[in-house]
Amino acid sequence: MRSHTTTVPTVPARNAPTVPARNASTAPARTKRHPHDDAPDTAAAFERLVEMPEGPERDALRQEVVEVWLPMAERLAGRFRNRGESLDDLRQVAALGLVKAVDRYDPRRGTAFESYAVPTVTGEIKRHFRDHMWTLHVPRRVQDLRNRVRFARQDLAQTVSGRAPTTAEIAEHAQMSEEDAKAGLEALDSFTALSLDAELPGSEDGYSLSDALGGPDPALDVVVDRESVKPRIAQLPERERTILYMRFFGDMTQSRIADEMGISQMHVSRLITRCCDRLRDQVMRDAA
Repeated sequence: MRSHTTTVPTVPARNAPTVPARNASTAPARTKRHPHDDAPDTAAAFERLVEMPEGPERDALRQEVVEVWLPMAERLAGRFRNRGESLDDLRQVAALGLVKAVDRYDPRRGTAFESYAVPTVTGEIKRHFRDHMWTLHVPRRVQDLRNRVRFARQDLAQTVSGRAPTTAEIAEHAQMSEEDAKAGLEALDSFTALSLDAELPGSEDGYSLSDALGGPDPALDVVVDRESVKPRIAQLPERERTILYMRFFGDMTQSRIADEMGISQMHVSRLITRCCDRLRDQVMRDAA
């Protein structure tokens, strides 16, 4: 959990006298209980906050308002449990969103505080997931595609039985291109990273991801060296080219080469050494 400069209370206040809670006689009758029917009546407190100058008295009233609204923020945090983040951290994020809502709310606009606070707190929690829960940085567009694909796949799972929905079906349901649907599906499995020591699915012998990683291929260096020296070899006299070919590609000994060429073994050795030194110097100069 990242630290914030704003002081966030973590325990609801008990018996805050300046912000009384609503009761059944003041709340309008509903056939179904609203999740925030027990919200405190802070209308008068917010009106005082708007008029009060900065100072200890205003800070104390602001703190009381935040504390009595904390139960609502914690309920909103509970909606996001079991998504890879601890509930305590989610409550802290929700409390931070509540503080922002209290500081930005203006009762003169005629909107109830809970109507402003709920989307503010929820947005703060979603922003936390977006910015801090991904192991790697993923562009906002891809994150949005991931969410649309996830909801589309959940909807299609109710109608498509016996198999997983195809990419084309997901794209059609989410009203996006198949390319975007593929990007969203890839992002579904990219929220967290696996350890290189994690055992691969279906592996019964402890085969891990690190065992599947490749290493440098020494043959690649040979390819680079051959391509670098090829034009210089072509410039050698025919006899020197033939000797080098028999020695390094035909794997012939110097004695056999001497017999084939009708010269002494000592002469073959000197020719090979001289050609190799010349080629090395020319290639190094070209590289420099």
